[in-house]
Amino acid sequence: QVQLVESGGGLVQAGGSLRLSCAASGSFFSINAMGWYRQAPGKQRELVAGITRGGSTNYADSVKGRFTISRDNAKNTVYLHMNTLKPEDTAVYYCNAAVVSLSGTYYRQIELWGQGTQVTVSS
Repeated sequence: QVQLVESGGGLVQAGGSLRLSCAASGSFFSINAMGWYRQAPGKQRELVAGITRGGSTNYADSVKGRFTISRDNAKNTVYLHMNTLKPEDTAVYYCNAAVVSLSGTYYRQIELWGQGTQVTVSS
């Protein structure tokens, strides 16, 4: 059973910083793309940032220049460094990963989600 376990959320004042972490555990072959999404109350879940296994990144326009996504392939972990936080960044943040497992003689990729971690930015 492969799981994504997130940590690092919390309450911070506007202008502050937080770092989210998401580690994959269990038995699998490799992890391809990883990313962070967020969902604010009454809104749809949206992509915040994504990173390929090779390190290529993409960001939502609203967080460019403030957030940085990174990963440690040896630790099967993805991070989201959030700086200059704003009240509108308040949301539940979810980790996402494309996990490759060996099933018999075939490799298959499944999409996994973390349980979510709350980030609250006060004004």
